[in-house]
Amino acid sequence: MPTTPSSREFNHDTSGAKKAALSGPVFITGRGRPAHVLLSIDDYQRLAGGSASIIDVLAMPEAEGIELDPPRTDIKTRQVDLS
Repeated sequence: MPTTPSSREFNHDTSGAKKAALSGPVFITGRGRPAHVLLSIDDYQRLAGGSASIIDVLAMPEAEGIELDPPRTDIKTRQVDLS
């Protein structure tokens, strides 16, 4: 059975909703109707296809141990006439 707090209940017990999201989606209601869904990051990534951008990965706290050695890019420049 999914957890379904109202917006007010969610605001008063955010940590409880986060814990509940580890077991499945939390449907947050507004005026009695589902308005938002809170998911664990694992569930979100599974739904989103599991691929994150390099920026997302490097922004994660555990990215400290990731080694990144991208290839150098050769940028060609040219003279510009500003007269």
